[in-house]
Amino acid sequence: MRILGVASATAALALGVAGNAMACNIRDFSAVAGCDDNGKGTITVTDTDASGKEATVSVYLESNGADEKLVGEKKVTGTSAGATLTFSEEWAPKAQYRVHIKAANIVDEDITPNLTTPSEACKGSGSETGTPSPSETPKPSDTPSASETPSPSETPSESSSTAPATTTGDNSPSPAAGDSNLAETGANSNTPMIAGIAGALVLVGGGAVFFGMRRRGASKSN
Repeated sequence: MRILGVASATAALALGVAGNAMACNIRDFSAVAGCDDNGKGTITVTDTDASGKEATVSVYLESNGADEKLVGEKKVTGTSAGATLTFSEEWAPKAQYRVHIKAANIVDEDITPNLTTPSEACKGSGSETGTPSPSETPKPSDTPSASETPSPSETPSESSSTAPATTTGDNSPSPAAGDSNLAETGANSNTPMIAGIAGALVLVGGGAVFFGMRRRGASKSN
């Protein structure tokens, strides 16, 4: 009987230890920050509770040791293979998140230590770099078309750019070079006529003198 009692106590202790090992506890949960197929940030929580207890998972973004915002809250039923929950979150590099687990009256605590994101953001995350996405780059249609550039006809012509020639108030033709020389020497078209008149006056004067002397001689002879 004594041997049977010892064997029963040993079996009960083994079953108790096995039961405690299979019970839901915080060590069954883990969290990791990653990126999905589209390059967007995610936080994935895995529950490996083989007892299949339903648990509520809450994820908080931390700032200076306090909750800044609630990222999301979901329920999960653990499996020995691991059941996962995924939260969409555009996390910044080296940010911290608090992951809280609550499963009935068994677990009500955080995963420790807090989740720290990688040092590089996801490629599809806007926090990775300050460069604009392809949709923000100018489209070919935004560049000036050939029709918007000034055509050759719109440029000022040479005739409009040259200054008009200066004109004098006198519309009479300018004297030729030969005329100006004649005016300076006195050789114009009236010279022959004046010479003819002068010659005629000389002849008239000479005739008058001749006839006057003749009459004076006739009067003396009488």
